[in-house]
Amino acid sequence: MKKIAVLTSGGDAPGMNACIRSIVLTAEHYELEVIGYKHGYNGLIDQEYKLLASNNVTNIIQRGGTILKSGRCDDFHTEEAGRAAAKNLHALNIDVLLVIGGNGSFRGAHHLCKYYKGQVIGLPGTIDNDISGTDATIGYYTAIETALDSIDKVRDTADAFERIFLVEVMGRHAGFIALNAAVASAADRVLVPEDCLDIDLEVDNIIEHLHAVYSQRGISSFIVVTSENLLPGGVITLAKMISDKTHIECRPVILGHVQRGGSPVSQDRILATKLGAYAVEQALAGQNNIMVGEHNSQLVTHPIEMSWQQKKPLDNYLLKIQQQLFYTKS
Repeated sequence: MKKIAVLTSGGDAPGMNACIRSIVLTAEHYELEVIGYKHGYNGLIDQEYKLLASNNVTNIIQRGGTILKSGRCDDFHTEEAGRAAAKNLHALNIDVLLVIGGNGSFRGAHHLCKYYKGQVIGLPGTIDNDISGTDATIGYYTAIETALDSIDKVRDTADAFERIFLVEVMGRHAGFIALNAAVASAADRVLVPEDCLDIDLEVDNIIEHLHAVYSQRGISSFIVVTSENLLPGGVITLAKMISDKTHIECRPVILGHVQRGGSPVSQDRILATKLGAYAVEQALAGQNNIMVGEHNSQLVTHPIEMSWQQKKPLDNYLLKIQQQLFYTKS
């Protein structure tokens, strides 16, 4: 093995730069050459790349985003795209491709294996934390902190005006950010896709809880944290449903892409550094079509298909105590 390549694909996540840095420094330790493809799989198809060495990754561990840029490539599932990407990798004599990204990126990596003679290894980088086989994904911890900081600020104005606020966080179709941010901020309620089967029933439960809070401590602020994509129209529709039923002003707050930005917290920097080094080591060991992760503080590998074939469960105990601790009964 002489040469490896790395790309970042899909939604960016704080800690991707820390992971790139770890890959480059580990590769140099083993006397491997590294190239970085720009703009995800688009750069792989267009053969857009740059050489990476230690001087390229100095002082990037604290930076959000990705120095390689990212992108989505909806056509990468086609045979034509797979063959074009493989041809470019072969032309540069790339022995291993490391892909930092989420579920869609891992599906692309698995697809590439049909045409590429080298090795492909996935590194979980997404704020959503919806990849099975690893306790956390790169960027997840920072996204929680960003959401938490915003919810704390919303609570200040909610308390001042004694209003209902609904705060929508990201997560794609998973409730990891919502649940952890709700617990850490002492939100009154949390709505996550894993536990929200009937939105009308959830609205009735929120209203029941609201009245219980009012009867116990008087008119006061009330914070609900919700995952995105729970219903058409998102938190704006949900706020209108609650306002129409209660005749109380209900303000929606959409945090959006601010959760993807910012300097990564220590947990993400450490996780990214460990996974980057481990991916290079697994490449040298001959592993192919796998993902690396961390489970119970142990570095692990799994078939890359596991990332989307097995649904990652929420912490049911955390969900239970959130409902118990913050549900004020009349």
